[in-house]
Amino acid sequence: MAGLIRSPRAINSGIPSLLAYDRFGQGVTEDRDPLERGRERGHGHDVADAVVDLHELISQISSEQLSVTSSQLQILFVANSIGCAIARLYAQQSPGVVVGLLLLDSIMANSNFDWLPNPDLDGFNPEADLPGDVSVEVLREQRARFATIFDPGVANQEGLSRRNLAQLLPHSDGPRLVGPDGRGPWVTVMGHDFEKFADESLKIMETPISLSMQYTNPIWHEYNAGLAKITDPERSRGPIFAKGCGHFIQRDDPHLVAEEILSLLGKIESNNKSIYG
Repeated sequence: MAGLIRSPRAINSGIPSLLAYDRFGQGVTEDRDPLERGRERGHGHDVADAVVDLHELISQISSEQLSVTSSQLQILFVANSIGCAIARLYAQQSPGVVVGLLLLDSIMANSNFDWLPNPDLDGFNPEADLPGDVSVEVLREQRARFATIFDPGVANQEGLSRRNLAQLLPHSDGPRLVGPDGRGPWVTVMGHDFEKFADESLKIMETPISLSMQYTNPIWHEYNAGLAKITDPERSRGPIFAKGCGHFIQRDDPHLVAEEILSLLGKIESNNKSIYG
């Protein structure tokens, strides 16, 4: 956000009101979601609940600080990872409000992250299904590690459950979203750099680079290609690769993200002038 504010393009053209927030149990928001009381630990609320929380936050701020209702806003979401799922669901449930989305390496909302080949299934062929430097033993280890960390049923410190995420957003390419002018919002989809992500996965998860390159990266890119279809084709950009960036694109190259935000704002402003004068 600081990079966006300091950008010469922003200084010359001005920028709209900005809102950055931490969900319950994240960042500097130490409070727990009241919904968690009496619910299973680690699964006290889901993405649909997070959308309700965000809507309430935006409604209060728009009323108190901007003197308008949330339905009068034109919202541009900049989201990463599971935040992309929240932004999509918000736009889906509030048609006519979200004017744009910058989706940075979105979570694959409809996946159980079980895309590595299963050596216990009939038809598994290690020579055909595995890179030459990956043994069946390493494959089993990676499958177990993925399940322990990424399976939708695994609880997290935030308490944001992913158990029903695939039901909330079953398709990457739909439903088609509707913006304030009755057409689709402006959508830019950005994915990680394949080589950077593979290198990070090796360091963090001990995932062989060849596995990431053969399975994870192509599957993720295919999901991103679907996201580019949630709006009108002429308002879609991507999926594009964030060169040199891993999963947290906004951390690895904030300048790139700021430039993409300004590009979207330029399109939105031009469109508004053509409609409203």
